[in-house]
Amino acid sequence: MQLGSGHEHGSQNGLEIGGDTFVVMAGPCAVESADQLHTIAAAVAGAGAAMLRGGAFKPRTSPESFQGLGVAGLELLAAASRATGLPVVTEVLDPRDVETVARHAAMLQVGSRNMQNFPLLREVGKAGMPVLLKRGAAATIDELLHASDYIRREGNEQIVLCERGVRSFDPSTRYLLDLAAVPVLRERTDLPVIVDPSHGTGRAALVAPMARAALVAGADGLLIEVHNSPATALSDGPQALRPHEFAELLADLRRLVPLCRRRWSRPSAENRATSSPLDDEVIAP
Repeated sequence: MQLGSGHEHGSQNGLEIGGDTFVVMAGPCAVESADQLHTIAAAVAGAGAAMLRGGAFKPRTSPESFQGLGVAGLELLAAASRATGLPVVTEVLDPRDVETVARHAAMLQVGSRNMQNFPLLREVGKAGMPVLLKRGAAATIDELLHASDYIRREGNEQIVLCERGVRSFDPSTRYLLDLAAVPVLRERTDLPVIVDPSHGTGRAALVAPMARAALVAGADGLLIEVHNSPATALSDGPQALRPHEFAELLADLRRLVPLCRRRWSRPSAENRATSSPLDDEVIAP
């Protein structure tokens, strides 16, 4: 996926991010198996998602927690991408893995724990492909923008910023989802800004209302976790939507998108193996 600089939108496979478009990236927190991934990938593609997300390398607080399938997970993501036509966004943890991850994905994700991993930022900048940069859990907006500057200094302007919640004193939600960061960032940078209501709240019941609020606040898109069996998920099950819940949310968002003067962004039809009701709709401001 080729992003234009800032809110000028570029495209690959007909997919646009930024400008007047609204994009939804969705999939499991972690790739667990071929069956799990293909079931979820088909569901999110059919519901109208534009990109497939999934973690092959997982940064976990405890070394005893599931760390991801690694390269095998990347291969499963690439296979799911070919099956659905959805480009893949997935996290890279180590500068030494950038080239390998880049061979399997359309967009490299730098997670919140690595927002200030400066060697990694430089390496993804050198890769010359789109980067999804997530705000750190204790990072200011200035720090997020400076992190993006490390990528830009390597000549890479294809950056999407992601608000995913910051630490708070209140345990009612996993993090405090800072939706005010969206209009602030839109004032201060030309880069597209998306929101992750899954990590930002940590509770599936809160994802839909925060997703709708993010759209109204001016976000260029969403990053949402979906799992066909959240109770047995190996990573972050409590915040994952079930496929039918995700489809219901996207139906709501499709009604809101034109009211917010946005267009729904999808890969071009010839690159998708899975159709959705969106293929027969005209959505315009």
